[in-house]
Amino acid sequence: MVRVLVCSMVALLSTVAVAQHAAAPTSQAGASDVLAAQVLVDRAGFSPGEIDGRGGSNTAKAIDAYERTTGSRIGDLLAASQEPPTITYTITADDASAPLTPSIPRDMMAKARLKRLNYTSRLELLAEKFHASPALLRRLNRRLQLTAGHRIVVPNVKVVSASEGKPLPDIVVHVSRSLSTLWVTDGAGKAFMHAPVTSGSEHDPLPIGMWTVTAVSRNPAFNYNPDLFWDAEPSHSKAKIAPGPNNPVGLVWIDISKPHYGIHGTPEPSTIGRSESHGCVRLTNWDALRLAAIVGKDTQVVFVE
Repeated sequence: MVRVLVCSMVALLSTVAVAQHAAAPTSQAGASDVLAAQVLVDRAGFSPGEIDGRGGSNTAKAIDAYERTTGSRIGDLLAASQEPPTITYTITADDASAPLTPSIPRDMMAKARLKRLNYTSRLELLAEKFHASPALLRRLNRRLQLTAGHRIVVPNVKVVSASEGKPLPDIVVHVSRSLSTLWVTDGAGKAFMHAPVTSGSEHDPLPIGMWTVTAVSRNPAFNYNPDLFWDAEPSHSKAKIAPGPNNPVGLVWIDISKPHYGIHGTPEPSTIGRSESHGCVRLTNWDALRLAAIVGKDTQVVFVE
């Protein structure tokens, strides 16, 4: 049954084309339409990755998957939607006082010396909270002030809690290497979550096959082992990298039955679907939190070409 679901979903998603309404806009009206479409599908669980108001392949895939799953056209849904694509948000005291790590080195051994890998700026914190690119927040707010009590315009997304949810029964997590896409199906085989991913490389290809979730960790530390990285510096040694959103595995690590392998977040959401990883499956931190809220021990995971 699982193999049938995998084959049918891959066939469905393999027809994805870069939709015209997800291409880079040439006018302000076009930019508004793309932003509204990105927010709409994101709210429905079909993530376009980082919301930027400009679109691209991740947005096109999310729209296509949403239309095929629901049987509705995105234009009709936009016309009928009662939810505005942006809202006004008042920056809280917690937002304004959250600890920052202004400078994070790229070298893993230097990272290991940090006590925590927080957001580097208030802008990065708020952009990730609302699934947006920092550049989009700047465009939406000409005079961007990030102090407590100040009001800013943000995408009208469902903010994902770091602790919400519980495992759902009979779901299957699918990842396609060729499509750079993750989706989750229910017991009837219907997709209800979709997200862009980066999975594997020529050095560390996605391990095609069937696996299971063995553990879910939020806000994890990262146990760095240079022996597992083909491009590690020869001088590197094993080290523990402190938790935080800018940790190499972001805010979530979902361990699977394939040794040394997992599904996790990332400190670089703009790279998802556009660059290679060291073998594991990477999502934006918010999509990783969404996934962590519904999977648990023994949830089935299927990796396909």
